[in-house]
Amino acid sequence: MTQQQILSIYQDVAEITSKMLAAARNSDWDTLVSLEKNCAMQVGALKKNDRIFRLSEDERQQKIGLIKKILADDQEIRSLTEPRLAHLSSLLNSAGNERKLSKAYNANTG
Repeated sequence: MTQQQILSIYQDVAEITSKMLAAARNSDWDTLVSLEKNCAMQVGALKKNDRIFRLSEDERQQKIGLIKKILADDQEIRSLTEPRLAHLSSLLNSAGNERKLSKAYNANTG
């Protein structure tokens, strides 16, 4: 893979994370999950192919800018999704506790 192809993948990841952020802001969790899968595939391609290339200063600055944008979007996505995940976890724990109580009381009444 060439450095231009690698930079193109970084650009794709930056565009996907922008869409992920929009989905998180709109509480569109299905879209967010779908985009995250696509993003993970692109990141996997980067992990396999992002070797140390000799980049021009412009290419290096472009790569740095894309990485900063990706990280900033990721941080905001996390700030939007973590409260939702905590709430879902609480609901699941509550439902689990209700099942345990129901089983315990049903066992004692039978």
